[in-house]
Amino acid sequence: MSEERNYDPSTEGAAMDFDGRMSYGDYLCLEGVLGAQNPRTDAHDEMLFIIQHQTSELWMKLAIHEIGAARAAIQSDQLQPAMKTLARVSRIFEQLNSAWDVLRTMTPADYTHFRRKLGQSSGFQSWQYRMIEYALGNRNHAMIRPHAHVPGILAKLEDELTKPSLYDEALRLAKRRGVDMPEAVLSRDVQHTHELSEGVIAGWKQVYEAPEEHWALYEVAEKLVDLEDYFRRWRFNHVTTVERVIGLKRGTGGTGGTSYLKRMLEVELFPELWRVRTEL
Repeated sequence: MSEERNYDPSTEGAAMDFDGRMSYGDYLCLEGVLGAQNPRTDAHDEMLFIIQHQTSELWMKLAIHEIGAARAAIQSDQLQPAMKTLARVSRIFEQLNSAWDVLRTMTPADYTHFRRKLGQSSGFQSWQYRMIEYALGNRNHAMIRPHAHVPGILAKLEDELTKPSLYDEALRLAKRRGVDMPEAVLSRDVQHTHELSEGVIAGWKQVYEAPEEHWALYEVAEKLVDLEDYFRRWRFNHVTTVERVIGLKRGTGGTGGTSYLKRMLEVELFPELWRVRTEL
């Protein structure tokens, strides 16, 4: 037992001297990451609150990276890489969902000790969350205004609005693979949110009624449903966590709090993929 305690990895060749060499902390820039938590009170739970949101932003950064890759792969008909990447995005949202379980250990009394120090800051101001919604197809232009004071971020969001969404690319893929999709939908102004289309439902119905003939499209469709399933759970867990911690009070950013978040639950990213199930 004492030998195990005193084990020296260098005896088996492990590097132990990192003066002038790349270390774990150097590669991950941990000094900056671990130094980015700056509580504004001495409340114990403020550290939890900060780390919860910072880690969520890191996962969202990865989600943006992967959604962009999946969209590009679908655009170029590289469907196997797209399947892998979309599966990864779903797992990212699973991680984001699990984070709410940790935050829910904070009680209303715990939160009141530092809530006033948040000022007007609020989660709905997350530009990365907005980027994810825009990339997935929910293109609410009103939500770009909280970022107007940061030109670099504003430019990124405006640029995203000029690109076809992930769902737009999936519909174009279906057309290229021989499935009827309305030309009005395919040629619409992509800066705006896609509206529910009976013609698109009919197109997906072709796929779902004969998956053996459209297997690649069938897989894409199911991967998109899987992604939105996890995304909806994330939104739902957000609502229940907020209601558990602040009840029906207004949000720090001035929104209605839970009433605002519950409205977001009604948003459908890929509406026809859900409605087509009723048609089968």
